Amino acid sequence: FSLCNFRDLIYSRTMMNKVFGGTVHRKSVREDGVFSITLDNSCSLFRGLQKEENVLLTHGDSVDKVADGFKVVAQSGNIAAAIANEQKKLYGTQFHPEVDLTERGMDMLRNFLFEIAGCSSNFTVQNRQLNCISEIREKVDKSKVLLSGGVDSTVCTALLNKALNQEQVIAVHIDNGFMRKRESQSVEEALTKLGIKLKVVNAAHTFYNGTTTLPISEEDRTPRKRISKTLNMTTNPEEKRKIIGDTFVKVANEVIGEMNLKPEDVFLAQGTLRPDLIESASHLASGKAEVIKTHHNDTELIRKLRDEGKVIEPLKDFHKDEVRALGRELGLPEEIVSRHPFPGPGLAIRVICADEPYICKDFAETNNILKIITDFSASVKKPHTLLQRVKSCISDEEEEKLMQITSLHSLNAFLLPIKTVGVQGDSRSYSYVCGVSSKEAPHWDSLMFLARLIPRICHSINRVVYVFGSHVKEPPTDITPTFLTTGVLSTLRQADFVAHSILRESGYSSKISQMPVILTPLHFDRDPLQKQPSCRRSVVIRTFITSDFMTGIAATPDNQIPEEVVLKMVNEIKKIPGISRVMYDLTSKPPGTTEWE
Repeated sequence: FSLCNFRDLIYSRTMMNKVFGGTVHRKSVREDGVFSITLDNSCSLFRGLQKEENVLLTHGDSVDKVADGFKVVAQSGNIAAAIANEQKKLYGTQFHPEVDLTERGMDMLRNFLFEIAGCSSNFTVQNRQLNCISEIREKVDKSKVLLSGGVDSTVCTALLNKALNQEQVIAVHIDNGFMRKRESQSVEEALTKLGIKLKVVNAAHTFYNGTTTLPISEEDRTPRKRISKTLNMTTNPEEKRKIIGDTFVKVANEVIGEMNLKPEDVFLAQGTLRPDLIESASHLASGKAEVIKTHHNDTELIRKLRDEGKVIEPLKDFHKDEVRALGRELGLPEEIVSRHPFPGPGLAIRVICADEPYICKDFAETNNILKIITDFSASVKKPHTLLQRVKSCISDEEEEKLMQITSLHSLNAFLLPIKTVGVQGDSRSYSYVCGVSSKEAPHWDSLMFLARLIPRICHSINRVVYVFGSHVKEPPTDITPTFLTTGVLSTLRQADFVAHSILRESGYSSKISQMPVILTPLHFDRDPLQKQPSCRRSVVIRTFITSDFMTGIAATPDNQIPEEVVLKMVNEIKKIPGISRVMYDLTSKPPGTTEWE
C-alpha cells in the first residue's frame, strides 16, 4: 500500500475490480483536475464526510461493470469514483485521497488506517530521524561523504553532521551557472552560519559545454548510444536535465581528485525526495511508473552509482513537508527550512529553449475549439461539430457557467507555438500552452475556471496562461531561437530577481510555496505585414501553493495573493530589455507540473 505513487494507488482499484469479476473500459471523456463527487457517507471509508466533496481525479478509464460483492460508494456524474466491499474491507478509489487537492483526503486515510485497518499512530518524525541516522552510519562507516545542493541537501547535511564525525563530511556547493542572482552567496552564508565549512566550485563553463551519452532514439531498444549536443545548444528538456545531472557527477569527481581522495572511497550524498524518484520513474519508487521528468539526482549515471552502493539518500522516502518538519526537529533555522525550493538544474529548466515553433497538425483545429470555448455564448447559436465535442466534455452546470462568463467578458484563447511538461492521466505529457487575453481587466475567477476546463476538453493542452496587456489580436506563430546562453540567462536572472524581491517586500513570500519565473521564446505584437522578425522573449510568473509538492494550485490574484503585487511584478519585469510580454500561469498540478520543463 503506497500513499506516494499515483499509478499504484489508482490502478489497484482497477485491479481489484477486475480480480473480483468486474470490468473497466477506457472512456472518451477524461477527468484531470479537481471535481466535486457525491459520496455514500454511510461507507466506513467516508464516515464523517459530507455527501459532496472536492477530490483530484486523473484518469481516462472507469469501472464499467462493478465486481460481485462490491457497490459504488462515490460518483463523479455517472462515473464510478469509488467502490467498496465492506464485508471484505476492500476499498478502491478513482481519485487520489493522498494529495492536498482532495480536501478531506486525510480524513479518508485516517478512516482506512485507524478504523478499518486497525493501525496505530506511532510513525513520527523523531523515529524517522533515528532511522535515517542509523542508515547513514551503517552504510558509510569510516568513509567520507560529499554533498551539494539546496534546502533538501541542507537537511541532509544536518543529518550527516549528526550521524558522522565532522571530518567525514565534505560539503561542496557547485555553482553550475544557472543559479539565481546572489544564490551561491546566500547558500554559502547560510551553511557557514550552521558551522558547516563549505567549498564553493565555479563550474559554469563546464556545465555550459557539458555533454552526456544518450540512447540513439526513444524507440531504439539496443544498448547503442550517441553523444548529446553541448548543453548550451540543447533544446530538449529531458536531455538538458540528464546533461546537468551527469555533469554534476563529473565535477564532483574532479573535486574529490583535487582533495587527493579516491572516488571509490567517497559516497555521494543527495537530498533526493520521494517525488523526485516517482517523477523520474526510478525503480526505487515503482517498477511501472512513466517518466514525468528526469530529476538531475536520478540520471543514468546516478543510477549506476546507486547500483554500486555509492549514493547516500536518507530522505528518499520523505516528501517536502516532511523534510521541513525534520529540518525543524534538527534545529535548522526557519529561514532555511521554509525557503522556496529551487531545482538542482536551476534556471536551466526555466528557459524554454527552442530553435523552431511547435506546431503540429492539430494546431488549427485546437485553436478553433478554443475560439468556441471563449465565445461559447455566441457559438451555441451556430451549431458546429466542434461545439458538440466541447459540450460532451462539460456538465450542465459548467455549460451554464461558461455561457455566463463568455457573455460578460470579452476573451480570446489561442495556442502558443511552444510546449511544456505536464502530467495527465499519471503519465508525462509534453505539449501545448494555451494563452488567454481579454479586452478588459482580468476577472480571475473566470480565468481559473477556464484553466481547469480547457485541458479537459483539449487533451493536447497541459497549461493555460493569462497574457497581460492589450487584447492579443495576432498570437505569435513563430519563436525567437533560444538556448542556454549567458545573455538569455542574464535576462531570466534579472526577471526572477525582480519578481522575488517584490514578493518578499509584499510580505506574501511565506504564503506562496514556490514561484518559478520562466523565460519563453515568444515575441508578441509584431505587425505581420511588416514581417518583423521574432527577436524578443516573454516571461511567465508561476505562483504555486502546496504542502506536499505532489499536487497544488496556482495562486488566484486578489485571493491568495494581492493583484497589486502581481501587477507590480508585471510592470517591473516589462522594463527589462528584450521582454515582449508577461504572462501568469493559471494551471494547477495536474495537468501542469510545478516547473515548465
